[in-house]
Formats: sequence, structure tokens, C-alpha cells
Amino acid sequence: QLQLVESGGGLVQPGGSLRLSCTGSGFTLDYYVVAWFRQAPGKEREGVSSISNVGGITYYADSVKGRFTISKAKGTVYLQMNSLKAEDTAVYFCAAEPAYGSTGPTVMGLDGSDYDYWGQGTQVTVSS
Repeated sequence: QLQLVESGGGLVQPGGSLRLSCTGSGFTLDYYVVAWFRQAPGKEREGVSSISNVGGITYYADSVKGRFTISKAKGTVYLQMNSLKAEDTAVYFCAAEPAYGSTGPTVMGLDGSDYDYWGQGTQVTVSS
């Protein structure tokens, strides 16, 4: 069973930054489309950002555009979060979908049902 592991969450003041990491346990994410989702208490899960399997094509939710940056390097996917706000407080999950057979970049949006593999989540709390 493929497992994803998130790390990097924590407590940060408003305006601060955090960098989340998503790695595959025993496998590389190089050939996967990877996305970040978040879920705040009492709210539905929300898509945050996705990155293509190759080519580094990215997609962002309007709520984080200009503040968050998704990237992929050496089989790990990162989410750099700057200018954090209280409303960014949530459990952040990474999700992945294999895209081995594509001849070019595979781009996916932020529909959680499109992703087969999920991590356990990491808590991000933005508070003074």
C-alpha cells in the first residue's frame, strides 16, 4: 500500500511562513500528480494547489494565489506558505495520483475524488 507522509506543520503567527513537505513512503513522487488539500474544523475539505507529474505545471485556489507556492524536487513535493492568515488554519493533506504512461505533463485540478492516495495530514495553526 502506497503511503504519503506530510511534515512541516506547526504554529505560526499571522503574516508568518511555513513550508510543508510531502513524500512517498518507499517511492518517489516524480511521476505522480500531487495536490494539497486542507480541512478546517467544521468545514468541508478544500483544494489548495496541485502540480503536474512533469513540467512543473501548477494550479492554485483563489484563496491562496500569490501567497502559496507548490513545487517538486527530488521526488518530494513542497508547499511554501507565506503571508499566512488565521483562516489558513487547518489540517493539510497531500494527495497523489500516478501518471506514468503520459507522454507529456498531466495536469489535474482540485477535485479530491481524482486522487487515489492520501496522507494522514499535518496541522497548521495561524494564531497570535
